[in-house]
Amino acid sequence: MPAYQSPALNVMVAAARKAARPLSRDFNELENLQISMKGPADFVTSADKRTESILIEELSRTRPGYGFLGEEGGAVEGKDKTHRFIIDPIDGTTNFMHGIPQFAISIALEREGQLVSGVIYNPITDELFTAEKGHGAYYNNKRLRVAARKELGSAVIATGLPFMGKAGHARAGAEMAAVMNVTAGIRRFGAASLDLAYVAAGRFDGFWERGLSAWDIAAGVVLVREAGGVVTDLNGGTEMLANGTVLTANENLHPQLLKLLKGVNASAKVEAANEP
Repeated sequence: MPAYQSPALNVMVAAARKAARPLSRDFNELENLQISMKGPADFVTSADKRTESILIEELSRTRPGYGFLGEEGGAVEGKDKTHRFIIDPIDGTTNFMHGIPQFAISIALEREGQLVSGVIYNPITDELFTAEKGHGAYYNNKRLRVAARKELGSAVIATGLPFMGKAGHARAGAEMAAVMNVTAGIRRFGAASLDLAYVAAGRFDGFWERGLSAWDIAAGVVLVREAGGVVTDLNGGTEMLANGTVLTANENLHPQLLKLLKGVNASAKVEAANEP
């Protein structure tokens, strides 16, 4: 068990586990819906909404007055202006819809604008990642540390890619090519919260992505920090939740990756400026 687990974190874990039970049943039902093109998408939308509503109900019952920022419900201001839960009911909905067991419920707690607690739970693998500011990060109650590799040549780095209809395909391709050329491999698993949790657990050596929302990354930011990692936006700053970009790794690899990715974008700007 963690040396210390606050009442707030206990509440977050209990809410995630309660919301996960019907979600697991839904996941097992998906194979019956694959015959219809429309069926799975509608089913996932309703699973998303129901999961968020269970989370809000459970969290509000024990923490009345706290605000919320969620994927489905957006921002809801509470009477308590100093606390806010940031929740993603199903991070990795495309995986969920395709029957791929790589998705998670993600809950973060923000206190006076600072991220203080995070829970990321994969209901199918029963992997629970938790962290509290100043008290460490844990995987199923085992203490986590980021990987210790110092060279990109032996590192495995995760990323996310824009899907159909989203901007940034060319830039993502250029960034991926640059990272591929200097690392042991790239992985694209399709759930940013779990990518961050895997960095905290030392499974991935680093992770970067653009076009994210606050609820995709808030809990993961707490996890990586508490596991000894560095988390910034892709400018090297701390505006991850605001600008939707994230880069994380250990203290040795983070500056190397940041320099590499900044170089790609500098080249892209030069090319764009020189186009007729």
